[in-house]
Amino acid sequence: MLFFFADEDVVHRRIDFPVYKNVKDAPRVIVVGAGPAGYFAALQLIELGVKPIVVERGKDVRSRRRDLRAINIEHIVNPDSNYCFGEGGAGTYSDGKLYTRSKKRGDVNRILELLVAFGATQDILVEAHPHIGTNKLPKIMQDMRLKILEFGGEVLFDTRVVDFIVKDNEIQGVVVNEGDIIEAKKVILATGHSARDIYELLDRKDIFIEAKPFALGVRAEHEQSLIDKIQYSCDYRGEYLPPAPYSIVKQVNGRGMYSFCMCPGGVIAPCATAPGEVVTNGWSPSKRDRTTANSGIVVELKLEDFKPFEKFGALAGMEYQKAIEQKAFLLAGETQRVPAQRMVDFSQGKVSSSIPKTSYVPGTTSIELGEVFPNYLTDIMRQGFQEFGKSMKGYFTNEAILHAPESRTSSPVRIPREENTLEHPQIKGLYPCGEGAGYAGGIVSAAIDGEKCAIMCVESMQ
Repeated sequence: MLFFFADEDVVHRRIDFPVYKNVKDAPRVIVVGAGPAGYFAALQLIELGVKPIVVERGKDVRSRRRDLRAINIEHIVNPDSNYCFGEGGAGTYSDGKLYTRSKKRGDVNRILELLVAFGATQDILVEAHPHIGTNKLPKIMQDMRLKILEFGGEVLFDTRVVDFIVKDNEIQGVVVNEGDIIEAKKVILATGHSARDIYELLDRKDIFIEAKPFALGVRAEHEQSLIDKIQYSCDYRGEYLPPAPYSIVKQVNGRGMYSFCMCPGGVIAPCATAPGEVVTNGWSPSKRDRTTANSGIVVELKLEDFKPFEKFGALAGMEYQKAIEQKAFLLAGETQRVPAQRMVDFSQGKVSSSIPKTSYVPGTTSIELGEVFPNYLTDIMRQGFQEFGKSMKGYFTNEAILHAPESRTSSPVRIPREENTLEHPQIKGLYPCGEGAGYAGGIVSAAIDGEKCAIMCVESMQ
């Protein structure tokens, strides 16, 4: 199998899988979560001669599709299988962007090459902003699972961790579902940034966690043709130009307001993980050929913003996030319809008289979005969109529709990895990992962190 790197000259390179060992009877490590952090950790464990037992609360990629349809069409949220939970994690059905700034954290090329070996196009090896696409990533994640099984690892779906077994401050295993026990003295915790029940479990067991700032805002949708016109400075995008992305940052009232997870030729998806909340995210197919473009437009939060929820301690940021999502649900009529407003109307504090059909399949409800957010966030966003319009002529338009909220930009909690700190002793053998632990942000950085935790885990076994 040959793949190509494009430089000034075309260079031919063969990309093979690492040498994996049969680990059927090897020492075991539990990996909680089958997202990129979990699967790359599992593959690294196999490479190092250790057996991974991957436990995933959700379903395999194919079975997840029924639950995605249910949330889109019937407004039913399965708390264990949705856009965030299930094989492949949140990235599988929300775009597959591979761009990362985490080059100092590990070997980005190794991760990209492994993805190519599992079926991604070789283009990701040379593109400045590589992207797989929601239509292609599920097959890649499925093939990663098959590789784990081929070499003696285990992958258990519909298996939710409900407790950790701890003795003398050392992990002994996990309790799953209705009380089944899986034993192992090493656990890699790779649950993603939306596993609130895991954060609550850690807090109950007095395992040290801390509130972490994140960003929150709306998801803005424009016609892709308008973004093309702005970015390419021409009336029509030629056939050789890709759908234009954009990236923009402004300082408003001492806060950063910026675009996040911009999806050219994409759609907005409902990403709630529990009944009674509304959450948005965006994704693009591999060809980015939808007629609309969307991006999260978010404002950085500070720890002091969580003060109204300080009684929740380290979970204050999570409760802040949850309160906004639940308010959006109530304002939208207690369905998965999303509160929406035209951009200029929002900046003027005026309810939109009509909302055109957007790419968000469950539908929209015209709301003054200032009702969803605290006043200081509303003020920043109202001013910020006008500032965006000064930098991108034509961006600030009432044809653009804002959907609220975009709230799952990163974890609201950090799980420190330092074991046996004097003040807050952590559990020996428990390795918090990836986005859920607050150490990554995206597919590639999560995969890097998964490999790193697997190496740390195996080194501690020697």
